[in-house]
Amino acid sequence: MHTYKLLTFIGLSILISACGSTTKTNFSIQTNSETNIISNAETLSVELLNPNNIDFDSIQLTLDTRKISKSVDLSSMPLGEKLIKAKVFYDDTFQVVLKKVIVVNAAAPKIYTYEIVNTYAHDITSYTQGLEFYNGELYESTGQYGESKLRKLDYKNGTVLKNIDLSASYFGEGLSVLNDKIYQLTWKEGRGLVYDVNSFEQIETFNYGQSKEGWGLCNDGQKFYKSDGSEYLWFLNPNTLAEEGSLQAYTNKGKLTNLNELEWVDGMIYANRYQKNGVAIINPENGAIEAVIDFKALKTKVTKHQGLDVLNGMAYNPKTKTLFVTGKRWDKLFEVKIIEN
Repeated sequence: MHTYKLLTFIGLSILISACGSTTKTNFSIQTNSETNIISNAETLSVELLNPNNIDFDSIQLTLDTRKISKSVDLSSMPLGEKLIKAKVFYDDTFQVVLKKVIVVNAAAPKIYTYEIVNTYAHDITSYTQGLEFYNGELYESTGQYGESKLRKLDYKNGTVLKNIDLSASYFGEGLSVLNDKIYQLTWKEGRGLVYDVNSFEQIETFNYGQSKEGWGLCNDGQKFYKSDGSEYLWFLNPNTLAEEGSLQAYTNKGKLTNLNELEWVDGMIYANRYQKNGVAIINPENGAIEAVIDFKALKTKVTKHQGLDVLNGMAYNPKTKTLFVTGKRWDKLFEVKIIEN
């Protein structure tokens, strides 16, 4: 079972002076949430406190980069940490007041279960990081320095159809396939690798932006979603691989960190949490954790050995509408049907 911990912080207003004004204003921002944590089912109310009764000309309010009024409907707002900025104009100068708020999901995640449809052999030496179907074929990325690989598998009998070894300086991570190209992340190297899906020839590389590490990767046919071990999912342009925005994954209680392997499933992002044996189902529109699946029982069904590690690796097969799940150095690949309770 996941334990969702919210790091509650005190939303301190920060006053930024401009143009050298010596007037003591003591402006601050107050919201309708004492804890500065508010759900997306509520309306955010913003008030400028003016204890010195300064005569000011006007005020401009923004929430992150969006202009707002003193009342904000949060129903269409992406979740996560937000910054309220009040720019107050007075005496031919201005001051900027800042305050942080956290927008969480209104509903708790649903609990989904699963049914095992088939069990297949899997290479027990594979430190699985990424798994994805493309045109009916299964592709796998594995990790560890000196062991990282890119593979094409016949999952029905566990045969490796194609394999290349990464440089020993790379730690392989998640992968995704789009438009006949395989995109494979590396962990701390700040670089992604791109291959031709048929020849496995490496054709280019790309660098990361604000996301300093590479963990998981998936795509919706239009853009990539990349995890970096935090609560953030980064949007990558499919042509330039540049980061063009992000989401924060939140429940009704707080953020969900250590997001790892990603998979796009019927309009939702499935993300497993590193060192956990569960999967979070994330709404790509706002980052809400809509549901969770507990897969910890699967680990009891694989061969126990010294190198056995956590669940990692998910691939959705749209033809069978089933999810394929394995783990790091697991000798089995499980085909499961998700049951929405």
